[in-house]
Amino acid sequence: MTSPRPALARRGVLASLAATALTACSRPSQSQTPGAFDGPVDAPIDAAPLKSVAHFPVGCAVSSGNLPDPAFAALLTRNFSQITPEWEMKMEYILKDDGTFRFDAPDAIAAFARDHGLRLFCHTLVWYAENAAAFTRIDGQGKVFADAYRSYILTVAGRYKDQAVAWDVVNEAVNEDGEGLRDCLWSRNLGGQIDYMRRAYDIAHEADPNALLLINDYYLERLPKKRATYLRMVETLLKAGAPLGGLGNQSHLFADLAPGAITAAIADLASMGLPIHVSELDISLNWAKALFVSRDDLVQRQARLAGEIGEAFAKLKPAQRFAFTTWGLRDKDSWLRSPKENPTPPWDAPLLFDDDGRPKPMLVALEQGVIR
Repeated sequence: MTSPRPALARRGVLASLAATALTACSRPSQSQTPGAFDGPVDAPIDAAPLKSVAHFPVGCAVSSGNLPDPAFAALLTRNFSQITPEWEMKMEYILKDDGTFRFDAPDAIAAFARDHGLRLFCHTLVWYAENAAAFTRIDGQGKVFADAYRSYILTVAGRYKDQAVAWDVVNEAVNEDGEGLRDCLWSRNLGGQIDYMRRAYDIAHEADPNALLLINDYYLERLPKKRATYLRMVETLLKAGAPLGGLGNQSHLFADLAPGAITAAIADLASMGLPIHVSELDISLNWAKALFVSRDDLVQRQARLAGEIGEAFAKLKPAQRFAFTTWGLRDKDSWLRSPKENPTPPWDAPLLFDDDGRPKPMLVALEQGVIR
């Protein structure tokens, strides 16, 4: 799991829109939580296009199958200035079992970005979870494996050279509990947990010298221990000379996350001085463990967290605000709706727009946070 404009004009525009949307049906806010939203969750909402409010690029993960849908495309291009292939630029899609490549879907996404004037953020080159048959067949074969690794990165990153603004080069390298780095096919064959990453950055930079190269991971807000391991890993890579240019913070959040956790995480990441990408934002209602809390209350909590992350990101130095990306457009597009993650009702609703593409309290709160 990417040029600033004056903020004062946006503040006035959004204040007006928010007032129009909420005056008839919202109650006065008593919360001091950043970006709080206290209106009824079922109230009609009219929000500004997100990209018109944010003074940094805002992105959305997409699958190629949705792009021909005119309603999907209109909602996407109205609100976002950048797109990320959700899974069709991963090795699991591109690299076939016989070692050949397929680029139909990622090429379609790249073409859509080009045709609609959107930035293309590419995701991802090296992921611990990938165990492609083309590589497992040569597991343990030294130079043969290393040459295949190099060829894969050069081919894929090179294909989108001069269009890709950036790449997630390495994805989710820290163990889930924050205890050290993951052992994987790549670390076993390419010199260890740091060496395979350093090699990937060098090759990706060779393939596309103009793309910003990021590292990406999840639960950095929820698990301070994991965040600390992540930052130590980044420091090690930088000291080793890796051309690592930015930090990806996935922000797959749960609606019961404690207030302030997001702000603390963003501040810690900012201490490295690198650009930051909120790379895969969604806020799950179903994964929240808050007992005796109604669904409406969870939606309010979800909105407050969206406001907090918007405000924390907007307060970064301009050079550190690379981009802010949501992991899907409408609730029904979310990976959290898959049968594996959400087999029975109630269906999760983790994104800014509902199944029909209508804006939600989460979007209003995010926009309020962004302009504070």
